[in-house]
Amino acid sequence: MLALQIFLLLLGFVLLVKGADWFVDGSAGAARKMRISPLVIGLTVVAFGTSAPELAVSVTSAIKHSTDISIGNVVGSNIVNILLILGLSALFHPLPVQKNSLVLDLPVLLLASALLICLGAWGSAVQWWDGLILVVVFCFYMGVLLYSARKQQKSALPQTIPAEEPNSEQPKKRGKIGVWWDGMTQKTWFLVVLILVGLAMVVGGGTLLVNAAKYIASYFGVSERMIGLTVVAIGTSLPELVTSVMAAAKGETDIAVGNIIGSNIFNVFLVAGVSSFFYPLAFTQGNLYDALVALGGAVLLFALALFRGHKLGKVSGVIMLACFFGYYIWLFLS
Repeated sequence: MLALQIFLLLLGFVLLVKGADWFVDGSAGAARKMRISPLVIGLTVVAFGTSAPELAVSVTSAIKHSTDISIGNVVGSNIVNILLILGLSALFHPLPVQKNSLVLDLPVLLLASALLICLGAWGSAVQWWDGLILVVVFCFYMGVLLYSARKQQKSALPQTIPAEEPNSEQPKKRGKIGVWWDGMTQKTWFLVVLILVGLAMVVGGGTLLVNAAKYIASYFGVSERMIGLTVVAIGTSLPELVTSVMAAAKGETDIAVGNIIGSNIFNVFLVAGVSSFFYPLAFTQGNLYDALVALGGAVLLFALALFRGHKLGKVSGVIMLACFFGYYIWLFLS
């Protein structure tokens, strides 16, 4: 029975990651057909897609009243994203932090982390009205982000027009499967199938993962909080891990940093907020400590970006990884 549950846990992870990938492909393709700008697609559909595994797991956990997994998944994913994923990415390539992130995104991440602690500690739970506050702040942030990005896009339009050339060679570098996939994603019916199948895989994968995680936790006598902070948090962060490390290795550093900051903001405002609509998310003393570590990770990221020339290098990566492993050692020993 244990072997079956471990298999279902792994299957849940695979369904979550691949389902989110297909959901993003289908949604982005449909948005392009409706002539929605690439900028809006990137800030909404793609950003939501990378947080879809966390959302599916946390909502499913809330419905099943496993609130330690819900909170642990949100907080644990944010810790993993900053300390582990950015730490590893910085070892491959220096990661510059853009001025926009320093002025807007990182302060919003600090606000989100602090707000979650305040709302959770006040009343020892994140209630639906607390979740409503998180979602409203998230909508306001997205509005500011879209307005700012559109403004920059318009001002940079003359410089961006000639930049079409490099992409003309891309189809030649793709294999037969890649060419076939590109052709299929031009068909509306296929995009609808991708959206529906991807969404079903995310929901189904989340359900499998939560059920299996609860069984394994019970079998080994491990708390659901521990499972949420470790196995579930790392598993649902796999899209960010692959995206950021590969982007850093290829020198696409804006993607590596922006992906993590955006995902963490989504996790707090959207994932925790929406999950609380289904069941109050109990906020224990252990959850408070974990949330403080997540806030500390955001503060560390901000400080390293400010005081090391707005760039995360190998030293920053080592510091982040040391903090991550130090936290995990404390977690298992406490």
